[in-house]
Amino acid sequence: MAKRKAYFEARPPAEVTAEWLGQLSAETVLRNPPNLQRAALLVLDMQRLFVDRESRSLLPSAPAIVPAVLQLIDEFERHSRPVYLTRHTNTAGNAGAMSRWWGELIDPESSNSELIPALARLPLPVIEKHQYDAFHGTGLARRLRTQEVDTVVVAGVMTHLCCESTARAAFVRGFDVAFPVDATATYNSSLHRASARTLADGFAWVGLTRDLIGKADR
Repeated sequence: MAKRKAYFEARPPAEVTAEWLGQLSAETVLRNPPNLQRAALLVLDMQRLFVDRESRSLLPSAPAIVPAVLQLIDEFERHSRPVYLTRHTNTAGNAGAMSRWWGELIDPESSNSELIPALARLPLPVIEKHQYDAFHGTGLARRLRTQEVDTVVVAGVMTHLCCESTARAAFVRGFDVAFPVDATATYNSSLHRASARTLADGFAWVGLTRDLIGKADR
Protein backbone atom coordinates (compact mmCIF):
# COMPACT_ATOMS: atom_id res chain seq x y z
CA MET A 1 0.00 0.00 0.00
CA ALA A 2 1.26 3.45 -0.88
CA LYS A 3 2.10 5.93 1.87
CA ARG A 4 -0.71 8.26 2.88
CA LYS A 5 0.15 11.92 2.89
CA ALA A 6 -2.07 15.00 2.89
CA TYR A 7 -1.72 17.23 -0.15
CA PHE A 8 -4.99 19.20 -0.06
CA GLU A 9 -4.83 20.23 3.59
CA ALA A 10 -2.63 23.32 3.57
CA ARG A 11 -4.30 25.00 0.58
CA PRO A 12 -7.66 24.60 -1.18
CA PRO A 13 -7.82 21.65 -3.62
CA ALA A 14 -8.63 23.93 -6.57
CA GLU A 15 -5.54 26.06 -5.92
CA VAL A 16 -3.24 23.04 -5.70
CA THR A 17 -4.83 21.38 -8.72
CA ALA A 18 -4.54 24.52 -10.85
CA GLU A 19 -0.78 24.39 -10.37
CA TRP A 20 -0.68 20.72 -11.39
CA LEU A 21 -2.75 21.43 -14.48
CA GLY A 22 -0.41 24.24 -15.47
CA GLN A 23 2.49 21.78 -15.36
CA LEU A 24 0.46 19.10 -17.15
CA SER A 25 -0.43 21.42 -20.01
CA ALA A 26 3.26 21.60 -20.90
CA GLU A 27 3.22 17.83 -21.54
CA THR A 28 -0.30 17.16 -22.83
CA VAL A 29 -2.91 19.02 -24.87
CA LEU A 30 -5.73 19.52 -22.37
CA ARG A 31 -9.19 19.32 -23.92
CA ASN A 32 -11.99 21.79 -23.34
CA PRO A 33 -14.70 20.89 -20.80
CA PRO A 34 -17.46 18.75 -22.32
CA ASN A 35 -21.05 19.86 -22.69
CA LEU A 36 -23.05 18.68 -19.69
CA GLN A 37 -26.57 18.76 -21.14
CA ARG A 38 -26.63 14.95 -21.31
CA ALA A 39 -24.19 14.23 -18.48
CA ALA A 40 -24.46 12.15 -15.32
CA LEU A 41 -22.41 12.59 -12.17
CA LEU A 42 -20.84 9.56 -10.49
CA VAL A 43 -19.62 10.14 -6.92
CA LEU A 44 -17.54 7.16 -5.94
CA ASP A 45 -17.12 5.62 -2.49
CA MET A 46 -17.33 8.68 -0.26
CA GLN A 47 -17.57 6.35 2.73
CA ARG A 48 -16.66 6.85 6.36
CA LEU A 49 -13.75 4.42 5.99
CA PHE A 50 -11.97 6.84 3.66
CA VAL A 51 -13.31 10.26 4.64
CA ASP A 52 -14.03 10.17 8.39
CA ARG A 53 -11.15 11.84 10.22
CA GLU A 54 -11.39 9.25 12.98
CA SER A 55 -10.99 6.29 10.62
CA ARG A 56 -7.70 4.41 10.65
CA SER A 57 -8.03 4.12 6.85
CA LEU A 58 -8.56 7.85 6.32
CA LEU A 59 -7.28 9.32 3.09
CA PRO A 60 -5.81 12.52 4.56
CA SER A 61 -6.94 14.71 1.66
CA ALA A 62 -10.43 13.20 1.25
CA PRO A 63 -12.23 15.56 3.69
CA ALA A 64 -10.95 18.52 1.69
CA ILE A 65 -12.78 17.47 -1.49
CA VAL A 66 -16.23 17.24 0.14
CA PRO A 67 -17.16 20.87 -0.74
CA ALA A 68 -16.34 20.32 -4.43
CA VAL A 69 -18.29 17.06 -4.48
CA LEU A 70 -21.32 18.75 -2.91
CA GLN A 71 -21.01 21.63 -5.35
CA LEU A 72 -21.12 19.19 -8.27
CA ILE A 73 -24.14 17.41 -6.82
CA ASP A 74 -25.96 20.72 -6.30
CA GLU A 75 -25.22 21.78 -9.87
CA PHE A 76 -26.42 18.52 -11.38
CA GLU A 77 -29.58 18.50 -9.29
CA ARG A 78 -30.26 22.13 -10.19
CA HIS A 79 -30.25 21.10 -13.85
CA SER A 80 -32.22 17.89 -13.22
CA ARG A 81 -29.35 15.71 -14.38
CA PRO A 82 -28.67 12.22 -13.01
CA VAL A 83 -26.46 11.77 -9.95
CA TYR A 84 -25.36 8.36 -8.70
CA LEU A 85 -23.46 7.62 -5.52
CA THR A 86 -21.50 4.39 -5.15
CA ARG A 87 -20.71 2.35 -2.06
CA HIS A 88 -17.91 -0.21 -2.19
CA THR A 89 -18.17 -3.36 -0.09
CA ASN A 90 -16.89 -6.90 -0.36
CA THR A 91 -17.65 -10.38 0.83
CA ALA A 92 -15.59 -13.50 0.27
CA GLY A 93 -17.94 -14.36 -2.57
CA ASN A 94 -17.60 -11.17 -4.62
CA ALA A 95 -14.15 -9.83 -3.77
CA GLY A 96 -12.21 -11.86 -6.33
CA ALA A 97 -8.61 -10.70 -6.61
CA MET A 98 -9.25 -7.81 -4.23
CA SER A 99 -9.16 -10.19 -1.28
CA ARG A 100 -5.73 -11.45 -2.31
CA TRP A 101 -4.43 -7.96 -3.00
CA TRP A 102 -5.74 -6.12 0.09
CA GLY A 103 -6.32 -8.93 2.58
CA GLU A 104 -8.87 -6.94 4.56
CA LEU A 105 -12.26 -6.35 2.94
CA ILE A 106 -14.87 -3.63 3.49
CA ASP A 107 -17.60 -5.43 5.40
CA PRO A 108 -21.05 -4.34 4.15
CA GLU A 109 -22.34 -4.52 7.74
CA SER A 110 -19.60 -2.25 9.12
CA SER A 111 -20.46 1.34 10.02
CA ASN A 112 -17.28 2.36 8.18
CA SER A 113 -18.83 1.18 4.93
CA GLU A 114 -21.58 3.79 5.20
CA LEU A 115 -21.57 6.93 3.10
CA ILE A 116 -20.52 10.07 4.93
CA PRO A 117 -23.47 11.91 6.52
CA ALA A 118 -23.31 14.81 4.05
CA LEU A 119 -24.15 12.35 1.25
CA ALA A 120 -26.13 9.69 3.11
CA ARG A 121 -28.92 12.15 3.84
CA LEU A 122 -29.40 13.04 0.18
CA PRO A 123 -32.26 11.29 -1.70
CA LEU A 124 -29.96 9.93 -4.42
CA PRO A 125 -29.63 6.43 -5.88
CA VAL A 126 -26.75 4.39 -4.48
CA ILE A 127 -24.96 1.80 -6.62
CA GLU A 128 -23.52 -1.07 -4.61
CA LYS A 129 -20.22 -2.10 -6.18
CA HIS A 130 -17.61 -4.73 -5.39
CA GLN A 131 -14.74 -3.92 -7.75
CA TYR A 132 -12.81 -0.76 -8.59
CA ASP A 133 -14.86 -0.25 -11.77
CA ALA A 134 -18.34 1.09 -10.96
CA PHE A 135 -19.68 -0.39 -14.21
CA HIS A 136 -18.61 -3.94 -13.40
CA GLY A 137 -21.65 -6.08 -12.62
CA THR A 138 -23.81 -3.14 -11.54
CA GLY A 139 -25.99 -2.40 -14.56
CA LEU A 140 -24.82 1.20 -14.43
CA ALA A 141 -24.20 1.51 -18.18
CA ARG A 142 -27.73 0.34 -18.95
CA ARG A 143 -29.21 2.81 -16.48
CA LEU A 144 -27.25 5.68 -17.99
CA ARG A 145 -28.24 4.80 -21.55
CA THR A 146 -31.89 4.58 -20.48
CA GLN A 147 -31.51 8.18 -19.32
CA GLU A 148 -29.85 9.14 -22.63
CA VAL A 149 -26.59 10.05 -20.90
CA ASP A 150 -23.58 10.49 -23.18
CA THR A 151 -21.11 12.08 -20.73
CA VAL A 152 -19.96 10.87 -17.33
CA VAL A 153 -18.39 13.08 -14.66
CA VAL A 154 -16.32 11.13 -12.12
CA ALA A 155 -15.64 12.36 -8.59
CA GLY A 156 -14.86 10.80 -5.20
CA VAL A 157 -12.21 8.33 -4.06
CA MET A 158 -9.73 6.92 -4.78
CA THR A 159 -8.34 8.89 -7.70
CA HIS A 160 -5.95 6.21 -8.96
CA LEU A 161 -8.09 3.15 -8.19
CA CYS A 162 -11.89 3.34 -8.38
CA CYS A 163 -12.09 6.79 -10.01
CA GLU A 164 -9.55 6.09 -12.72
CA SER A 165 -10.86 2.56 -13.34
CA THR A 166 -14.40 3.88 -13.69
CA ALA A 167 -13.31 6.70 -16.00
CA ARG A 168 -11.54 4.24 -18.29
CA ALA A 169 -14.50 1.85 -18.20
CA ALA A 170 -16.87 4.68 -19.15
CA PHE A 171 -14.64 5.66 -22.07
CA VAL A 172 -14.49 2.16 -23.54
CA ARG A 173 -18.29 1.95 -23.28
CA GLY A 174 -18.59 5.00 -25.49
CA PHE A 175 -19.20 7.75 -22.94
CA ASP A 176 -17.33 11.04 -22.93
CA VAL A 177 -15.62 11.47 -19.57
CA ALA A 178 -14.92 14.49 -17.37
CA PHE A 179 -12.58 14.17 -14.40
CA PRO A 180 -12.55 17.19 -12.05
CA VAL A 181 -9.27 16.52 -10.28
CA ASP A 182 -10.01 18.75 -7.29
CA ALA A 183 -13.10 16.62 -6.56
CA THR A 184 -11.16 13.37 -6.18
CA ALA A 185 -8.58 12.25 -3.63
CA THR A 186 -6.23 9.36 -2.97
CA TYR A 187 -3.23 8.34 -0.86
CA ASN A 188 -0.76 10.98 -2.00
CA SER A 189 -0.08 13.62 -4.64
CA SER A 190 2.18 11.37 -6.74
CA LEU A 191 -0.59 8.87 -7.39
CA HIS A 192 -3.17 11.64 -7.86
CA ARG A 193 -1.08 13.46 -10.43
CA ALA A 194 -0.18 10.23 -12.25
CA SER A 195 -3.87 9.49 -12.77
CA ALA A 196 -4.52 13.00 -14.03
CA ARG A 197 -1.64 12.72 -16.49
CA THR A 198 -2.65 9.36 -17.99
CA LEU A 199 -6.37 10.14 -18.16
CA ALA A 200 -5.76 13.49 -19.85
CA ASP A 201 -3.68 11.84 -22.55
CA GLY A 202 -6.32 9.46 -23.84
CA PHE A 203 -9.45 9.06 -21.76
CA ALA A 204 -10.95 12.19 -20.24
CA TRP A 205 -11.20 15.93 -19.90
CA VAL A 206 -9.16 16.69 -16.78
CA GLY A 207 -9.62 20.00 -15.00
CA LEU A 208 -11.20 21.95 -12.17
CA THR A 209 -14.71 21.70 -10.76
CA ARG A 210 -15.28 25.42 -11.32
CA ASP A 211 -14.45 25.13 -15.03
CA LEU A 212 -16.74 22.16 -15.45
CA ILE A 213 -19.64 23.87 -13.70
CA GLY A 214 -19.12 26.86 -15.95
CA LYS A 215 -20.28 24.63 -18.83
CA ALA A 216 -23.45 23.48 -17.10
CA ASP A 217 -25.77 26.10 -18.62
CA ARG A 218 -24.44 25.76 -22.13
